Amino acid sequence: MGNRKRSESFIVQAGILAGAGIIVRIIGILYRSPLTSIIGDEGNGYYGTAYNIYTIILLLASYSIPSAISKVIAQRLALNEYRNAHRIFQCAFIYVIVVGGLASILTWIFAPVLVDENAVSVLRIFTPTIFFSGILGVFRGYYQAHGSMVQTSISQILEQILNAVISIFAAWLMVSGAAGGSDRAIRGAMGSAVGTGVGVITALLFMFIIYRSNRRFFIRRQAKDHTADVLSKSEIFRMIFLVVTPFIMSTFVYNCSTPINQTIYINVMKLVKGLNSAEAATLYGIYSGKTLVILNIPIAISAAVSAAVIPTVSAAFARKNMEDTKQKVSLAIQTTMLIAIPAAVGLGVLARPVTQLLFPQPESLDMAASLLRALSVTVVFYSLSTLTNAVLQGVGLVNRPVIHAVIALAAQTAALVPLLLMTELNLYSMVLATVIYTFIMCLLNQISISRAIGYSQEIMRTFVLPGVSAMIMGIVSWAVYSMLYGLFESNVISLAAAIVMAVIVYFALLLGTGAVDAETLDQMPGGGRIASIARKMRLLRE
Repeated sequence: MGNRKRSESFIVQAGILAGAGIIVRIIGILYRSPLTSIIGDEGNGYYGTAYNIYTIILLLASYSIPSAISKVIAQRLALNEYRNAHRIFQCAFIYVIVVGGLASILTWIFAPVLVDENAVSVLRIFTPTIFFSGILGVFRGYYQAHGSMVQTSISQILEQILNAVISIFAAWLMVSGAAGGSDRAIRGAMGSAVGTGVGVITALLFMFIIYRSNRRFFIRRQAKDHTADVLSKSEIFRMIFLVVTPFIMSTFVYNCSTPINQTIYINVMKLVKGLNSAEAATLYGIYSGKTLVILNIPIAISAAVSAAVIPTVSAAFARKNMEDTKQKVSLAIQTTMLIAIPAAVGLGVLARPVTQLLFPQPESLDMAASLLRALSVTVVFYSLSTLTNAVLQGVGLVNRPVIHAVIALAAQTAALVPLLLMTELNLYSMVLATVIYTFIMCLLNQISISRAIGYSQEIMRTFVLPGVSAMIMGIVSWAVYSMLYGLFESNVISLAAAIVMAVIVYFALLLGTGAVDAETLDQMPGGGRIASIARKMRLLRE
C-alpha cells in the first residue's frame, strides 16, 4: 500500500508539471504567431540562431541545476537529514552565482564569435537571463526534491505569460523605428529576447516569495534534526560538482544536436549553396520558429515526467528498494508513451491543419507543415530518450547518458553533412539527422537501464496496443477533418472536431484492448473518474 501511495504521488506531481508544461507550450505557440507577423521568418531565424547558442550556454551554466539539486537533496531528505539538505540548498546558490555570472560575461564578450553578425545583438540581450536562470533553478530544484511540482509549475506559467506579453510588445516597439528588411528583423528578434529575460525574472521573484513564506517551516524542521554527520561546505561543493558536472555534460551533449545542426546547415547553405545570411536565416526560421515550436508541445509531457522521476527514483534507489524503483520507471514510461504515441500520429496526420491554425503565413505554410509531418515520429523518440536519461541519472549512472549522447551525436553528424552536401534535401536533412539521433539515444538508454536495475520493458501494453490504437485514431481523425472541411471549409471547426473525435476513439480503444487497466488508471491524475465512466460504459477490463 505504501508503494502504491508513493507511485500515485509521483505520477500526480508529474501530471501537475506536465499540465504546466503543456500550458507553457500552448502560450508559446499562441504568441509566436503574432510575433512572427512582426519580425517575419528572417527575424525568427536570427532569434532561433541566438536562442540555440543561449540554450547551450544555459545548459552549461544552470539548466541542469534543478535536476541535479533535486537529486542530491532528495537523497538527504529520504534519510531525514534536513540540515544537510538545507546546507546543500545554500551552497548551490554560491555555485550558480559564480558559474552563471562568469557565463554571462563570457557570452557577452564572445558573442561575435558564437553567432552570425546579424544575431550578435540578440545573443547579448540574452546574457543577463543566463545569470538569473541559475538562481531560479536552485529554487525549483529545492521544491522538486520535496516532491512538490506546484511551485515550479506556477512559476513556469508566470514566466511564459510575461515572456509572451513582453516579447510581442518589445518587438513591436523596436521594429517601429526600423528601416526595414534585415534591420527590422534584427530589432524584432532583440525585442523577443527581452521578453525571455523578463519572464525569468518574474518567475524568480515568485519562487523567492514562496520560499520566504515557507522559511519558518524549514527552520523548525532543521531544529528537530539531530543528525551527527553534518556536511562541511567543502564536502557539499565537492558533492555538487561531482553530481552537477555529469548532469551538465549529459544535458549539454543531449541538447547540443540542434545548435550543431543549425551551424552546419547555415554554413553549408551560405558557403556551398550560395545563399546569403538573410535567405539562410529565413529558411531556418521556418524550421525553428514554427515546426520545432509545435513539436515541443507533446515533448513537454516527457520533460515533466522526467523532472518528477529523478528525485523519486533517487530516493527509492537510496533506500535500496529496487521493486519501488522498477515500479516508478515502468509507470513513468507507460504514462509517457500513452501520450507521446498518439501525439506523434496526430501531428503526422493533421500536420497541415495544425500549422495553418497556428502559423497561417501562406508563403511558408506548406514547408512548415511538411517538416512537421516528417518530424512527428521524433515525438516518441525524444520523449522516451528524455525520460530514460532521467532514469539513468536517478539510479546514479549520470555519465551513461553523456556517452550515449556522444555516440548518437557522432552518428547524426556523419549522416547530416553528406546529406546537405550531396543532396537537395536541405532542411529535410536535419529531419533525418534528428530521427537518427533520438532513435540511437532511446536504444542505448534502454539497454543500460535493463542492465543497471534488472528492468525488463513491457512491450505489448506500452508500445504495441497504444500504437495500433493511435493508427486507427489517426485514420478516423483525418476522415472527420476531411469530411467537415468539405462541408464548412473552416479549418478551425474541422480541426477541433477531428481532435475531439481522436481523443474519444483513442481512449476507447485503449480501454477496449486492455492497454490501460483499472490499476493503471488509478495511479494517474483523474484516473479514478475516468475508470468510473469506463466501467459504466463497459469499456474497462478489471
